[in-house]
Amino acid sequence: MQPQHIAELILSGFRNHYKLFQAITAKAPLAFAQRDWQKINEISKLRISHYDDRVNETIAKLKSLNEQQIITLDQTCWLETKQLYQQFLRFHPQAELAETFYNSVFCRLFHRRYFNNDFIFVKATLADAPALPMEAEYRSYHPVVDGLRPTIRKIINQFDFKASFVDLERDIRLLVKAFYKQAPDTHHQAWQMRFDILQAPFYRNKAAYIVGRVVSESGVQPFIIAVLHHEDKGLYLDALLTKSSQMRVIFGFARAYFMVETHAPSALVRFLNQLMPNKTLAELYNAIGFHKQGKTEFYREFLSHLDHSNDQLVIAPGTPGMVMMVFTLPSFGYVFKVIKDTFGESKPFGRDTVLKRYQLVKSHDRVGRMADTIEYSNVVFPLARFDSKLLEELHKTIGSSMIIEGEWLIIKHLYIERRMTPLNLYLENASEQQAFEAIEEYGQALKEMIAVNIFPGDMLLKNFGVSKHNRVIFYDYDEVQYLTDMNFRALPKAKTYDDYLTNEQSYSLAPQDVFPEQLCTFVTANPVYKKYLLSTHPELEDPAYWRQAQYNFKQGVVSHIYPYPAAQRFIHYW
Repeated sequence: MQPQHIAELILSGFRNHYKLFQAITAKAPLAFAQRDWQKINEISKLRISHYDDRVNETIAKLKSLNEQQIITLDQTCWLETKQLYQQFLRFHPQAELAETFYNSVFCRLFHRRYFNNDFIFVKATLADAPALPMEAEYRSYHPVVDGLRPTIRKIINQFDFKASFVDLERDIRLLVKAFYKQAPDTHHQAWQMRFDILQAPFYRNKAAYIVGRVVSESGVQPFIIAVLHHEDKGLYLDALLTKSSQMRVIFGFARAYFMVETHAPSALVRFLNQLMPNKTLAELYNAIGFHKQGKTEFYREFLSHLDHSNDQLVIAPGTPGMVMMVFTLPSFGYVFKVIKDTFGESKPFGRDTVLKRYQLVKSHDRVGRMADTIEYSNVVFPLARFDSKLLEELHKTIGSSMIIEGEWLIIKHLYIERRMTPLNLYLENASEQQAFEAIEEYGQALKEMIAVNIFPGDMLLKNFGVSKHNRVIFYDYDEVQYLTDMNFRALPKAKTYDDYLTNEQSYSLAPQDVFPEQLCTFVTANPVYKKYLLSTHPELEDPAYWRQAQYNFKQGVVSHIYPYPAAQRFIHYW
């Protein structure tokens, strides 16, 4: 097979992947219009596995044409193939994604010794290519032509949500009032501003989001408008967000990926990056559903960070887990998690179960309470960057998952997560008010996971982290299960006086049995934290509360967890 034929076949595989991916994404607007929330969740899950299916299809086609040449690396052939492929991408609107697709095909065909920039796109090769203009993804509106409120009405109507608004004129008044209040420094006269609005709404869970910016003489003001459905009346604008910190939470690493149609992802990401400059390219590609591209960008960021730092990889702070070995680079805001060779006695499951549970969370609505994980295979680290204590611990705990080759340490499979302060460590140094707020957040995190059919399993404080926005987020998934698979029971009452005196009652336990009344007992021995939790979330000790959540989910009730403060919501009088 000729290099050009190989390059064309891989590009054809990518073209098919992107076309089908966008076709899946394009189903979200109709599902939103019809309030088909189950369909929204199905679309989101389908996109997670779609990429790997298309890569495997492409590999199968390559092998069917010339299996021997594909299995046995002909270096001259593949060097030319990459060069030709790179030429094809110079004016391609999804060039960066097509590079990653090529990498995926190559890396599944050949040994890791060839995973270098000669054969794959370790470094982006299109930096000097003409960048797609951001205008390809947004449309500008000029209030000087029609006036402020007519322009806003035009913007919202041009989105064509395929459903009518309850009272759009009222919502526009609320929107303008909120903007005057939240952005008082922006020039507000119609002839002093321009609106730049991304052309496609962002869909997730039960909401659609309009994303844009106001450009005026006083600068650029980013904003997000949340659009929701009333149960039976129609659409309404629910909130305006103008603070960058709130926008970053909406696009955060603990939330499910947005569904948004785009022809030029790089232009869309650049626009978003201007609105949220603290977000990395990896985070933004993840946020809009291109999590494989997010992996590529993250790895490039990590390699660059290694080149510009000299600190050592060390054991991550916190209580050591029984399933995962966790380490970190202090100057880099992430942790690396590797499944241990053997688990503690209290973990009656194996490696395959852990893999499935991490995948469950990956494809689920994480409602801002479960950290996203980036999964890698055959990751190469400089051996010299490992602290001696860490290296000794790795040999003890994950020996079967690592290989040392000369100056390199290769880990066969790992997960990477955003680093947070473990909740138990945070509380050790917290003031009384901070501790109260953190425990309240912990209880709220449990409630929000419960609402979307997630039972975290191990609810110890060490398995939750505190983000830089002081949100409590769950990150240990080895015992995660669906809430509907559990059996929530009340503790049996003492039947005799002797039972009461000894406090030892014998009763049968099944593997899925859970006793919510024991939550505080097992979560923390600190009586102050128990008091905080029960004062803010007393229902968490009531088995009926958990059973009601199960019932709601089985009845098809899809909860909407607002990704912004309640104070930001408009007040509607229905």
